[in-house]
Amino acid sequence: MLPAFLEKGDMIRIVATARKMDRSILEEAADFIEKAGYQVSFGKHLFEANNQFAGSDEMRASDFNEAIHDNEVKAILCARGGYGSVRILDAIDWKHLQKLPKWIVGYSDVTAIHQVCNYLSIASMHATMPINFKSNTQAALDSLFNTLSGASFTYEWDSMDLNRSGTCSGELVGGNLSMIYSMMGSTEQLNTTGKILFLEDLDEYLYHVDRMMMCLKRADLLSGLKGLIIGGMTDMNDNTIPFGKTVPQIILDAIKGYNFPVTFNAPFGHIDDNRTLVLGGQYKLQVKESKVYLSSSV
Repeated sequence: MLPAFLEKGDMIRIVATARKMDRSILEEAADFIEKAGYQVSFGKHLFEANNQFAGSDEMRASDFNEAIHDNEVKAILCARGGYGSVRILDAIDWKHLQKLPKWIVGYSDVTAIHQVCNYLSIASMHATMPINFKSNTQAALDSLFNTLSGASFTYEWDSMDLNRSGTCSGELVGGNLSMIYSMMGSTEQLNTTGKILFLEDLDEYLYHVDRMMMCLKRADLLSGLKGLIIGGMTDMNDNTIPFGKTVPQIILDAIKGYNFPVTFNAPFGHIDDNRTLVLGGQYKLQVKESKVYLSSSV
């Protein structure tokens, strides 16, 4: 189910679902949103602090629910990631969001919220957040507002030797690998069968990536894929004794024996050029020898 796309003048509400945020960064982000032609409002507890969190779980959930219930709010933009979104999942009024869906926007830790949305068949947006606006490329920022307005698009990036060529179409699911891993065994465990899976991550040890990919493989989340898109695997770490494989090699080892197109270094994730994806949207992926194309049909 696709929420209604935005028109100029519509209201975007910024809320914090995880870590606390600096007021000056959010005020700059609000100015940017207004210059893009939209109204912007802040969650009531947006500037609270409770240790590393942006207020208590109750405060963060309350702001999210208020945004869900406010008919003037057409999109909910999460301020940043870090950690904390999973702590408020059970307090969110999902039933109301199902009745009157609106766009939930964010990435990284916000994958926890995206995953529940996907379980409920509500499309959401994997996209940049206010904490990153200042460092984002213009293309990344344009992709956010163009996608919110309902524009269709084709992303293009350079292929690499480790890619697997091929073409597929289907529903796009996924997000942050660590968050998908953390929700294994939950009611909202990701369903990947017959879908295009997208993965990205930040600041993980190589053996952690291997552990998570082995978990996805053993839970049978990889065998039924139509395609696999690997975005930014940014600032990866190794131990003193090297693990012995790069991230692409780890992933290719996990999907050995499965036959679907695969692309690495896609422009999504913890990178400045973090383009917007509609999770739950329909896409066509073409992995060719020199270029990769991802086309939306939302």
